[in-house]
Amino acid sequence: MDGIDIPVFNERAIRAAAGLLFLVGIIAFMIAALTGFFQPLRAFGFLFMVDMMLRLFVSARYTPSLLLGSLAVRRQRPEWVSAEPKKLAWSLGLGMAFSSCLAMGLLGLDPLITLALCSGCLTLLFLETAFGICVGCELSRVFSRTKPTLCPGDTCNYTPPPRGRNATVAPRP
Repeated sequence: MDGIDIPVFNERAIRAAAGLLFLVGIIAFMIAALTGFFQPLRAFGFLFMVDMMLRLFVSARYTPSLLLGSLAVRRQRPEWVSAEPKKLAWSLGLGMAFSSCLAMGLLGLDPLITLALCSGCLTLLFLETAFGICVGCELSRVFSRTKPTLCPGDTCNYTPPPRGRNATVAPRP
């Protein structure tokens, strides 16, 4: 991006993509949990894993969820965030998806283990889409040698006021 020295992604598109993935995932999860029919959850797990692999190893531009997310938020001002923490978050998602697919397929583990793994992944998707909390970004902020500069919601630079004090909203420049 012009004026930004580091690789960035549009946080609004990423949150929209997380919302779309969460919607499909929670439907598949509920079908599996309520009926014991795991085929939709297997299909979602595979789709999610492929989506994360495309983001990490090919390009985020070519992932179906991010294309749809970008389309959904195209009329909103982009919020540019650092790419490295997002890549850590996607690596975490890929690991969880791979573990879930392995549990459902090759290992044939108890369905409750599969549902627990999938619920963890869906929880992270929900936190991203509903609250803008990127767990991978938070982990990156805590453990990275170089602190991220462009965080979602400006969490890199913002310090909340002490409890009991009202926060004021300053007008944008």
